[in-house]
Amino acid sequence: MTADRIDGKSFSAVLRGRVSAAVGRLAAERGVAPGLAVVLVGEDPASQVYVRNKGIQTRDAGMNSWEHRLPASTAQAELMALIGRLNADPAVHGILVQLPLPGHMDAGAVIDAIDPAKDVDGFHVLNVGRLGTGQKAMVPCTPLGCLLLLKEQLGDLSGLDAVVVGRSNIVGKPMAQLLLAENCTVTVAHSRTRDLAEHCRRADILVAAVGRPGMIRGDWIKPGATVIDVGINRIEEAGRARLVGDVDFEGAVQVAGAITPVPGGVGPMTIACLLANTLTACCRAQGWPEPDFAKTGG
Repeated sequence: MTADRIDGKSFSAVLRGRVSAAVGRLAAERGVAPGLAVVLVGEDPASQVYVRNKGIQTRDAGMNSWEHRLPASTAQAELMALIGRLNADPAVHGILVQLPLPGHMDAGAVIDAIDPAKDVDGFHVLNVGRLGTGQKAMVPCTPLGCLLLLKEQLGDLSGLDAVVVGRSNIVGKPMAQLLLAENCTVTVAHSRTRDLAEHCRRADILVAAVGRPGMIRGDWIKPGATVIDVGINRIEEAGRARLVGDVDFEGAVQVAGAITPVPGGVGPMTIACLLANTLTACCRAQGWPEPDFAKTGG
């Protein structure tokens, strides 16, 4: 018996459709379209592709999309001034500064210059604090996508043992907070955890976000567990590059109950959740009811 494949590509298309339908209703009933501004500093090839895809999907969802491309030599003060203008623009509901930034810039200071209500990446310290204390927050897109996949697969998560391998501010820590809010019993582990394999073996839900290809082996997984592999690692084999996750997929698929493949699992959910966050930010800014994308089957 092999694990069910959790099809993030298919589910992300469903989520984008739900966002697009909600945006259409806003336009028809209230005459407002959510707006997302993306800022790219420098010419990192991967970032350029990602920003271009964000723009395409934002417009496809019926939202307004603005791209601000700045040279790598841009002074931090100039970037801060741009963020200030976007903060003050009522047509802009979401602001995303593409990371990484050039080395001369303080990424933390740049992120914290964004209005927390427009911080659709969910990285601002106020959103981090609100999430950690159970308040309404903008939630980082990748952990939100993982949660939506888990709820679609399992329904109610209450009482399940969850292990998150990885403690980054972008994925691991917010993922743990989201699982706690769903009444899971949560362990945050990492590359220096003693007896990491034993921690993983007791998990009903295992989220791997450690950034090491194939680190989580098949015999580390509890039979029937649901495995969410956040890792995207490029490796070379026989002179060809391919993407693999943090989980040894071939070993895990023989043990787990369900698992996300790489590629095609968590990855497609990130931009879909960015669109959902932008819609949410728009609704909150206007004091309108916001959609609940985390509702199972909703």
